[in-house]
Amino acid sequence: MNIKIGKNLGLVFLIAAISASFFLGVYYEKLQAPKLPPELPAGVDFSLLWEVWGGLEEKYPKPLDYQKMIYGAASGLVDSLGDPYTVFFTPEESKIFEEDISGRFEGVGMEIGLRKDELTVIAPLEGTPAQKAGFRPGDKILKVNDASTKDMTVDKAVGLIRGPKGTEVALTILREGWDEPKEFKITRAIIDVPSVKWEIRDSPATGGPIAYIKLYQFSEDVDSDFTKAAFEILNSPAKKIILDLRNNPGGLLDKARDVAGWFLRKGDLVVIEDLGKEGEKIRYEARGNSMFLNYPVVILINQGTASGAEILAAALKDNREIILVGETTFGKGLVQEPVPLRGGSTLKVTVAQWLTPKGKLIDGIGLEPDVKIKMSDEDYEAGRDPQLDEAIGILKNL
Repeated sequence: MNIKIGKNLGLVFLIAAISASFFLGVYYEKLQAPKLPPELPAGVDFSLLWEVWGGLEEKYPKPLDYQKMIYGAASGLVDSLGDPYTVFFTPEESKIFEEDISGRFEGVGMEIGLRKDELTVIAPLEGTPAQKAGFRPGDKILKVNDASTKDMTVDKAVGLIRGPKGTEVALTILREGWDEPKEFKITRAIIDVPSVKWEIRDSPATGGPIAYIKLYQFSEDVDSDFTKAAFEILNSPAKKIILDLRNNPGGLLDKARDVAGWFLRKGDLVVIEDLGKEGEKIRYEARGNSMFLNYPVVILINQGTASGAEILAAALKDNREIILVGETTFGKGLVQEPVPLRGGSTLKVTVAQWLTPKGKLIDGIGLEPDVKIKMSDEDYEAGRDPQLDEAIGILKNL
């Protein structure tokens, strides 16, 4: 989830105008069509919303929940775009969104997204119930409890899967190679996802010790955590690095950009933001200290490598020709801005897409590894890691 704070004044004005008029409680027959915002075509009949509201007040036999109706109108407005990543959040859903950014929440602990219109596990997070239950990147989620996920938005699914610690949720999963789906019953827990860990891997075959860095996500804490790990590595005997971005679902763009700055020259291009407006593009450059610039590096990727993790891998690949080992990444390369709304609601709106430094599209495509190695069921069950073994072997000649 790559985000930046901004405002979409047209949509904010539209939703605020609807809310203000609704709260007045005026019947539709007394209303005149409001002045249209300048962005709307002259032929758009804005008064239809008023007529629907008034018709419900006049005809519906049960008491109306006006606040819920307003939220429904705002959601319907956003859902009409057909973009699964442009979403209206109620105040309660906004809290969940904020928890995602902080990296601490209650649930089962996995990042999910849409791939070919199917709800898909991007990555189970480290040490969580989802990981312990055996979920893997690429698993298709067919049901949440008894609710089918067909045509379900990502955020709706997240709302159903999340819940208080100690409670249970049933997820029906279909995995490549399975003849039929399987149901998993998982007990929710407090999810406190780490951002970074590292260790020395002694490998005489590569000419000395290797620093193995595992980046779990780009949360608010990754700056301090990575800086601490980086200085420990710089003071260690390790002179080569394996950067493991497998099952990293991304996070905050600035955090991925900051990590890139350790491996690139200051000013190297990290990512391009394509706004789609007459070719308008914004270039984001490395701004770090370049302390790992001369370290040989190999990067591990898989289907769970998404968003900010794809941006980091592509930046190092395009600038330094660093070898990527593993599987094709998820392909999440859209930019969302959260727009704060009245009453604690939020509009998360797609405003652009990411391009690699060489101008290649990420969304819906992903990054191809230079050395393709797939983890088998037998590898997972036996605790083998042929992708990591291959990375160590490659470092021998670097």
